[in-house]
Amino acid sequence: MAASSPISNTVYVGPFVHSNSLSTLEIQERGAIFVDSNGIICFVEKDIQEGGLPDLIQQKGDSWTDAKIVEITGTGFFFPGFIDTHVHAPQHPNTGLFGKTTLLDWLQKYTFPMESSFSKLPLAYRVYQNFVSRTLSHGTTTAAYYATIHVPATNALADICLARGQRALVGRVCMNSDLSPEYYRDSSTETSYADSKASINYIRSIDPKGEIVKPIITPRFAPSCTPDCLTAMGRLAKETDTHVQTHISENKGEIELVKELFPDSKSYADVYDTHGLLTDKTILAHAVHLTPEERKLVLQRKSKISHCPASNTAITSGCAPIRDLLDEGHTIGLGTDVSGGNSPSVLENVRQAIWVSRHLCLQTSKDRAKLSTEEALFLATKGGAAVVGMQDKVGGFEVGMEWDAQMISLGVVGEDGCRDGAFEEGPVDVFGWESWSDLVEKWVYSGDDRNTVAVWVKGRLVHRTGRFAGAERVATP
Repeated sequence: MAASSPISNTVYVGPFVHSNSLSTLEIQERGAIFVDSNGIICFVEKDIQEGGLPDLIQQKGDSWTDAKIVEITGTGFFFPGFIDTHVHAPQHPNTGLFGKTTLLDWLQKYTFPMESSFSKLPLAYRVYQNFVSRTLSHGTTTAAYYATIHVPATNALADICLARGQRALVGRVCMNSDLSPEYYRDSSTETSYADSKASINYIRSIDPKGEIVKPIITPRFAPSCTPDCLTAMGRLAKETDTHVQTHISENKGEIELVKELFPDSKSYADVYDTHGLLTDKTILAHAVHLTPEERKLVLQRKSKISHCPASNTAITSGCAPIRDLLDEGHTIGLGTDVSGGNSPSVLENVRQAIWVSRHLCLQTSKDRAKLSTEEALFLATKGGAAVVGMQDKVGGFEVGMEWDAQMISLGVVGEDGCRDGAFEEGPVDVFGWESWSDLVEKWVYSGDDRNTVAVWVKGRLVHRTGRFAGAERVATP
């Protein structure tokens, strides 16, 4: 569906769940969240008694008497929108295709041929329109997107995100080294700089305040860029005060290649640091095999980490030591890394983050390596918000934050063993005796996009299914 703007102040009524901290979820069984017409949370009321909403609305003043009411009926809850901190939008048609290849072979066989085809703008529009719709349907309200080297196609992705209302950091990919095929690379450092700046300027022209769409400088990864290109990107980041995204230490073969190509650098992280690309606005994807010295450097520069568990498993890159990184104070979010990752769902990567941490526990016999459900959900929301520099705006349901949220609905099993609407509400079966923490865990470990019936960004309804019908009404206190 096309996005629509909120007509008036809105009160969201029903259970809501969000992270209070890394290890704590707040589960409110019946609350009311008051969101003004600018999409800002004005009041959060808890423990609302049945029939007490009209009086509560009257207490808030005249501006709320005609508010729209969005109320959860049945079994479900509001949850913050997911934040995908690392995803390759043009690779969407390749999702699920990683075969038997290593990372570098996979790039040559699948990725570069697909991305190079985005010189054809109609194809770019087709794929990007579909992918933004797909990610919204999974509850992704913010995404850090890699595009391709093509300026028109990159700008098209930004246009689509803005029109659909999905928050996005959109980056034109920079790659000019011989590692990239001759048919798909920047012709020179000057081209990388000029085209990246052109895309930055365009994105800022369509959203000057960066409320929904922002540019992000995107050197693909160190081996795909010459030293001069990396220096130019670092200079551009400083000149334009722009975010940076790239890959680091995804697998051991890649790390050896970096040593070969940059023999004067102390480490992979040092390559980025010496070229001005390791900043407090930098998102480093993967970080599976960082050395202790690199981890200290990343922390010192206040750069952020995107953990991509599904992709790291699919391409057999390794198990990132997220517990150790968290203990050291790193800022971490989750990334789907489509199409290295097999799903555009951040919820799927919540599960995968937990599984990967348990695999690491099995390898090291360190029980502490395991991530809890609460911790993985934090990474998917507030952790991700901090990675993309929006920690004061999104990721939770506090007063003053913006209403980026999803409505989750779970299917209830009747006394006859059947469910209304067959299995349209996804694979989670609710029998009625579950606690609220049980319901959240059932969703985390078994849910999918069918459980997401509506999604909002800054108070704007950007996705809904037919099961959202009847949730909206006008207040009549």
